[in-house]
Amino acid sequence: MKEQGLLRDTRAIDTVPLKMVFYLALTGTILVLVAVSWSNISPFFRGYQAQEQLNDLSVELLSIQRGYARNLEEVGSTAGSMCTVRLSLPDNVRYLALGVDPDPDVDGNLSNTAWMTENNTMLIQYNNGVRNRFIIEGEHIRFRQGSLTAKGSWGLDPYSTKDNMGIVIENPVNGDYIFELVFAGEKYTLSHF
Repeated sequence: MKEQGLLRDTRAIDTVPLKMVFYLALTGTILVLVAVSWSNISPFFRGYQAQEQLNDLSVELLSIQRGYARNLEEVGSTAGSMCTVRLSLPDNVRYLALGVDPDPDVDGNLSNTAWMTENNTMLIQYNNGVRNRFIIEGEHIRFRQGSLTAKGSWGLDPYSTKDNMGIVIENPVNGDYIFELVFAGEKYTLSHF
């Protein structure tokens, strides 16, 4: 028998193109399956990230509740306990509501029904209508929207909708948010944004 080299052996050369097509099709199928799986899994990861950020927010809000509350009725009162929270919620979050349900009839319109006060809650609504409610366990927290006064200090927003109940941050919920503990007849957590 004659010894043949690897490069001279051409007995199965006609199957190489067929094998290439088969392996490329197999690789393409695997890539498509990975892409479809990722698109199904990624909303879960984004939801997990949002929940993690809201847990951090609730810890920060609870940390200032036992601190000093600035008296809004006294001119020149010392600043109350404050916290700054960085939020970067996914783009599909429509709003984040603190201490209020701005859409109790769940029709997507925040201004056609009376807001419902829900102290110690955080509510996220996504663009697809899904809502997640988170309860802040511990101290009683009442949220109020703040506004910058002519004197350069933060006070209760006199023009806020729905009797200044709660805080609603509409999309995009992205950036640094400052909260301060204040006193105006009772303790409130006031927004500085």
